[in-house]
Amino acid sequence: MPNRPPTLSLILTLSLSLSLSLPAFQSSAPVLDPVPDAPIPSGLALQVETFAVFPKSQPIPEPTDPRLMRTARINYLGELPDGSGRMFVPDINGALYLVTRGKPSVYIDVGKTFAPDFFSGRGLGQGFAFVAFDPEFARNGRFYTVHTETGDALTTKTTDLRSQAKTLYHGIITEWTADDPKAPVFHGTRRELLRLGFGGQIHGIQQVEFDPNARTGDPDYGLLYVTVGEGGIGQATGNTDAQDLAMPFGKILRIDPAGRNSGNGKYGIPASNPFAGRNGALGEIYAVGMRDPHRISWDTGGSHRLFLGHIGEHQVESIYDVHAGDNFGWSEREASWVFNKAERCHLYTLPPNDSQLGYTYPVAAYAHHPPADWPCTKDSGHAVSGGFVYRGRLAPELTGKYVFGDIVDGRLFYTDESEMKRGGKLAPLHLLLITDTSGRTMTMQELAGDTRVDLHFGHDHAGELYLLSKANGTIWKVTGVKKAK
Repeated sequence: MPNRPPTLSLILTLSLSLSLSLPAFQSSAPVLDPVPDAPIPSGLALQVETFAVFPKSQPIPEPTDPRLMRTARINYLGELPDGSGRMFVPDINGALYLVTRGKPSVYIDVGKTFAPDFFSGRGLGQGFAFVAFDPEFARNGRFYTVHTETGDALTTKTTDLRSQAKTLYHGIITEWTADDPKAPVFHGTRRELLRLGFGGQIHGIQQVEFDPNARTGDPDYGLLYVTVGEGGIGQATGNTDAQDLAMPFGKILRIDPAGRNSGNGKYGIPASNPFAGRNGALGEIYAVGMRDPHRISWDTGGSHRLFLGHIGEHQVESIYDVHAGDNFGWSEREASWVFNKAERCHLYTLPPNDSQLGYTYPVAAYAHHPPADWPCTKDSGHAVSGGFVYRGRLAPELTGKYVFGDIVDGRLFYTDESEMKRGGKLAPLHLLLITDTSGRTMTMQELAGDTRVDLHFGHDHAGELYLLSKANGTIWKVTGVKKAK
């Protein structure tokens, strides 16, 4: 059985014990380099070719943050589950594209649909964040989107579940039903499934996804996984929402869009969820204790494990192997170390009784390693972009390897799935480079033409891998692996 998260009373006891023992942590030496092993140069380069280029899009309202001023804010690529071979790509600024033979066309503009409350010009990841197509889309025409609203929505629309204090925006999951699933442009109906109120403008609802390994009749078939950040308000204010089982924030949720036994009557709560029926806990919760659960993906071969790319605070980016009921520790833990809100410049070693507290730690991680004179409370410009275990045919050298990267600087990593073991040592990371069709070896920064790559990943039903960059609005398909020159 997987480890269960601590009960609410144990969480309070833990918080108290940590605060009482704080001088011991501060008087001992902090962990100055939590992940000292640098990624190992693999000597390999991903051979890529341009798959699609997307038109420039504009955030709403016009942003002042230069990180939002990108060519196209594309953040995922997947394949429609209808056998057509069409690919789909969401742009955070509002458009959902279908890609046929490398040419994108707008399927629906989510931003315009929810104007004027829709916004994408403030906070990283706000806007049209993600889309997931029902495994039976070819028959039922259903798909699910995540978007954000502010303005009049804050006073005219009611959130479900408990909201965070001083709510600044709503994160919404919508179910759409196409009249004709084969049509190149959406026409149909929609209904709202879930609306959450966030008190900060980052770390919202990051992803919705179906388990690709589940088949008709499996308990997981048709259940929608929802990764929800803690709103970006927990790192310095004493906010403990990620550990509060009565709150949806800092969690992975799992819901049944076809059910109706939720509090709002719009979706179902699977009886197999680890907290279903527990007093004081949300039955929707699948796993807890996350700061920013950026991307999840299932290995479609091997052991079919669920992996999470989790964005850390100031020091560590982590990959987790997710089981039902896991508690990844935020905001008491960052990766495998004690995090102290009162002293955010350092991490500390785990207490002697840590094994009794029920936390689950990463299977792979890398540290930020900023320059020596970098202010410890300033963002050093690193964030993990979760990827996929490669199960395609074009790059056999990658088979069984979890390929992921850093959103900001565009570094590409892999680690062997077989070495990503719960409760063991961190799996070693290996660096990958890029080679274009001319055979020239380069970095993602060179390929994207920008030091801020805004790297994301996608894959198709054959298991082939794609790289996305918001910097120049381009998607590349990985067509092989070569020796780096």
